[in-house]
Amino acid sequence: MFRRCVFAGAQWWKAVLARRLGRSIFGRSQRRPSNLIYVSAWSAFLGEKRTSFCVKFSSESSPNMGSSDTKAVHLENKGPDTQVPIVLDDQYENELLAVQLGNQDKEIKRILRKLDLRLVLTLSVLYLWAFIDRGNLANANIAGMSDDLGLTGTNRYSVLTMIFFIGYILIDAPASFIVRKIGAIIWIPSIVLAWGIVTIAQGFCHSWVPLLVCRIILGFLEGGLIPSAIFLISLWYTRYEAHKRLACFYVVGIASTGLSGLLAFGIENMDGLSGIAGWRWIFIIEGIATCFCAIVAYFTLVDLPDRATRRNFLRMPPFLTATESNLMHARIEQDRGDSTVEKVTFRAMLRCARDWKVWEFSAHVMLNNVALYAFAYFLPAILQKGLGYSTSKAQLFTFPPYAVAAPWILFCAWLCDRMKVRGPMMIFNSSLYIIGVSMTGFVAKPEVRYGGVFLGVMGITGNIPTNFAYQHNNVVGQTKRALCAALMTTGGGFGGIIAGNIFRAQDAPNYQPALIICLSFQILSMSLVVKNFFYFTWANRQADKGEKVIEENPTFRFTY
Repeated sequence: MFRRCVFAGAQWWKAVLARRLGRSIFGRSQRRPSNLIYVSAWSAFLGEKRTSFCVKFSSESSPNMGSSDTKAVHLENKGPDTQVPIVLDDQYENELLAVQLGNQDKEIKRILRKLDLRLVLTLSVLYLWAFIDRGNLANANIAGMSDDLGLTGTNRYSVLTMIFFIGYILIDAPASFIVRKIGAIIWIPSIVLAWGIVTIAQGFCHSWVPLLVCRIILGFLEGGLIPSAIFLISLWYTRYEAHKRLACFYVVGIASTGLSGLLAFGIENMDGLSGIAGWRWIFIIEGIATCFCAIVAYFTLVDLPDRATRRNFLRMPPFLTATESNLMHARIEQDRGDSTVEKVTFRAMLRCARDWKVWEFSAHVMLNNVALYAFAYFLPAILQKGLGYSTSKAQLFTFPPYAVAAPWILFCAWLCDRMKVRGPMMIFNSSLYIIGVSMTGFVAKPEVRYGGVFLGVMGITGNIPTNFAYQHNNVVGQTKRALCAALMTTGGGFGGIIAGNIFRAQDAPNYQPALIICLSFQILSMSLVVKNFFYFTWANRQADKGEKVIEENPTFRFTY
């Protein structure tokens, strides 16, 4: 009883201080306050043993505010409460909200752990199989597919790698808006299940034309995953949390390029089983595994933040309680001010498309993906023909560079979030790639050439999640984020098309002209980052002086 009395007294004293703070601030502010915050205080006699604030954003009018579109922020507890209104301007509102969110640090960490397990892990596993099903063409090619389907001595293999990205590009743009419309739990597992079936079908193609059709359909289905996943992660996490999650998502997928070689090495030994060639078993087994993961994803994936408190179409329990959901919305609002669901319209998309950054971020991914897919599709061929490895050895030796790259990607994300920068790491990784590819393409000694593969893979894979985090840190608004995710993935698709066309059969075994193009693209990417460093620094200084408003948000600053 004594403890409850002490606790109740403390809550009453907090309410008194809050009221005095509100009066003093209101007296200092000469402009109409933009937000109304309520701090709830309640009696501990009712059995509440700890303060548990919940934060809600709503649009409501107030006689003191004079505007019907004023944003009101309510900090409430679960029990009966006495609300003490405090009228704050933007500066004091942000300070008070930061304090309240700081008090909920343990609760936020618990929710983030749950979110990481359900959202990031599920998306990572799906992306792993996306990369395997996309890149297993290279493994099947050197396992006998090229001879059986008449690809040897022609450019048909390059066409097969390129045609995948036709469908990939077609779905990229609408994918982010489809997931916004129908929800992630329906959209993402469904397209994964569908492409798993198409992957299985590739194992039963007896000429290159049906395989060509399968690759177009596969690209169309896989193209919906990346923009949807990037958009989903960007909605749930703050600007300096997202890079680590994007890196975890991506590192699982990129490691699959090496894992694909190991799987192909094992599955190829099934050659002749049931009268089916080993390269066909590669498609069949990996397609079945994809379908299984898609079915599991229906039960584990997390939906959009505004749907997190609802049961999904499978009637699964809500992912978050109302209190947890409000708390997560408050964090995003404090971080960048775009937690509110925006109505997607054609006019809004056109307005966002006028921002040059949207197109430049897409160009970064295109330039990097040319280099990325150069390794994904042609590394086994380079190892086999250029370095003289056997088929099995070439399959096996694709794994170590990606195994080394995985911890490097995570380190890049950790360091960038800690330092709150992106551009310097992008420049360093591009430099690493340039050194590595120069060793692989223009040095005679096989050991040095293979060592260059390690540096090249580390550099280019380290840059992919950094590119998406770079975008995430420098745009505001859900519509613009959706458009950015779509255009960046589209740019990545164009990068794949370019990579499939520059590696010509007549340039084998070293493919030096293609490698020169990859090097040139990395130099261009570095130049754009350097240009942005100077522009973002100038814009931030102008905003600090009050001479410029960035992204229509007075408190927002660019990350260079």
